Amino acid sequence: MSARSAVITLGTAGGPVWDRDGSRAGISTALVVGDRTYLIDAGSGVGRQLVRAGRSFDSLRGVFITHLHSDHIVDLGALMVFGIMRMPPRATRQIPVLGPGPRGMLPPVSPRATGPVQPVFPENPTPGTRDTVDHLLRGFATDINDRKLDSLKATPLDWFAADEITIPSHVGFHVNDNPTPDMEPFPIFEDDAVRVSAVLVRHAPMTPAFGFRFETEDGSFAVSGDTAPTPNMVRLARDVDVLLHEAVDFGWVERQYEDAGRTESAKAVRDHHYASHTSPADAIAIAREAGARTLALHHLVPRESSSELWTKDAASFDGTFLVPQDLDVISLR
Repeated sequence: MSARSAVITLGTAGGPVWDRDGSRAGISTALVVGDRTYLIDAGSGVGRQLVRAGRSFDSLRGVFITHLHSDHIVDLGALMVFGIMRMPPRATRQIPVLGPGPRGMLPPVSPRATGPVQPVFPENPTPGTRDTVDHLLRGFATDINDRKLDSLKATPLDWFAADEITIPSHVGFHVNDNPTPDMEPFPIFEDDAVRVSAVLVRHAPMTPAFGFRFETEDGSFAVSGDTAPTPNMVRLARDVDVLLHEAVDFGWVERQYEDAGRTESAKAVRDHHYASHTSPADAIAIAREAGARTLALHHLVPRESSSELWTKDAASFDGTFLVPQDLDVISLR
């Protein structure tokens, strides 16, 4: 790797990715700073992709979760349970797993509903990052205790520490009434290699949902998470070296849910896509307004769309425009 700091697009597909060709793994990104790895999201296949990228698990210095939709965290448990098997036998530090706090209340039911809709697990229907990690590891308790007691192994609890992002009180955030207030990025993490800031993005009903910005000595990198167009992303990506932004083909959305027969559920999912995601053209507009030097599209939905679909508006962006494959390396320099 020629640059000291670079982005590796470990997985570039949005949504469930159990397909035949496996051309794009679930959504996950690594920021590499020298011998350190900072992971953003843990979609399907993240552990395998880290291995394929040549990044040791012992290089992990932080895991940052944009939001708690399953396609962004489905392999978080596997990352922790399997990951420690590739680490030293004794924990040398705790790796922060930093993500959204608990929602605190349920989202409103879709206006498409034709009757009452009851939540599952009503005793804790909207857990945050701490409870999510706790529940995942408790599900592996038999395995973890076998390895600890019989093989004298370290446990994921020795290596990983879940924590939650505290949203500044002055921005006026409310999970249902004001999920994406206009705001400036605020700091959430710092060590001697990176400074990380966050903003709330527009991905209701999933909230809190965050975009992140990483500052290194070599340059800056921002990742949108899942979001509809929002001025907060322009603020987060101001003059950034690399912006990694989600993109959805809304033509596919129309075809997909028309084929589903326009059931109320199909209509509700269609509503969600329009309210909570971004087209390639809108991603370009955000990058252009922010003054980003490089724009790369990921979290591609559908993952099998042709490259022409994603690049048809590229001429309107003055910087470098990319549609990376899995395991592509994007230098911050």
